[in-house]
Amino acid sequence: MIHETWKEKPTLREVKCVHTDAKKYMVNRVLTEGKNYEVKNETEEFLFVVDNTGKIGGFYKEYFEEV
Repeated sequence: MIHETWKEKPTLREVKCVHTDAKKYMVNRVLTEGKNYEVKNETEEFLFVVDNTGKIGGFYKEYFEEV
């Protein structure tokens, strides 16, 4: 399972969290506005980053901007 090795893979790039105003989920518990995060994987809709808990989390791209 590829997701089990994402944390050890090299970082693709860094992104900055621009907001945590989620309509459905409590994103502000694992992301901090203004903080940079390492992108480990990406799809058309999601970025998989190392969040504040130290684990990989998938978030909509709308929360981030390129650094």
